[in-house]
Amino acid sequence: MPMFEVDSRSPTPIYAQLDRAIRAAIATGELDQGAQLPTVRQLAVDLTVNANTVARVYAQLERDGILETRRGVGTFVRDSPSPQAARAHRERELRELIRRFIGDAAVLGFTLPELISQLRHEEKK
Repeated sequence: MPMFEVDSRSPTPIYAQLDRAIRAAIATGELDQGAQLPTVRQLAVDLTVNANTVARVYAQLERDGILETRRGVGTFVRDSPSPQAARAHRERELRELIRRFIGDAAVLGFTLPELISQLRHEEKK
């Protein structure tokens, strides 16, 4: 059974699902600091996704300071993700949440000013 799961039928892109799954596994302790991740090829085979997709996610997580690649050895969870990495992740999650919220509200016929008004009203409760 693969370490992570993705749903090819989901409207969320595979790379976003995998990114979120890896971050969640680290945040919940399922993946400890220093843990080695599967190789790009192995994870791609396990998930039946393109290896470029896995490589893209690993590269982004490395840029965010969450993973590190040791040439000839593998990809590992960094010993201590930087505070900047944690903040960047939270901001990315918030942006995604806001995008979904605005999209769902638009389907229901709400305008952005109506959403803002409702948010302010809810905040006061």
